[in-house]
Amino acid sequence: MRSILVTLVTAILSTGPMSAYAAGPNGGQTTVADGHPIEFVSTDTELTFFVTGEDGKGLDTAGMNAKAFVQAAGKSDTITLTPSPPNRLVGVLKAPLNSGSKVVLSAKIHGHNLQARFEK
Repeated sequence: MRSILVTLVTAILSTGPMSAYAAGPNGGQTTVADGHPIEFVSTDTELTFFVTGEDGKGLDTAGMNAKAFVQAAGKSDTITLTPSPPNRLVGVLKAPLNSGSKVVLSAKIHGHNLQARFEK
């Protein structure tokens, strides 16, 4: 099972070049996934994703199921994200992200799946 997950994460993270990111209001990288602007911010101890609705307003994350897949230094890790008001998904890092780390947000938002890719 673990080898299947590692293969899946590697395939997701290696598909195509990473797009350019705009700076978000919280100082992180922002990209649009399935019409939703997503901002990614990391500290030494946690990952935070700010989720915005198609209308440009913060999207309530209560009840959302989300994970982050992190690939760094040849290793993959899966981080369960916790909804945090008003529009955040937060997860705990085991170690700070290195430059070049790739992060994929995978979430189910109001009945549809969403994936957003980032690179530190």
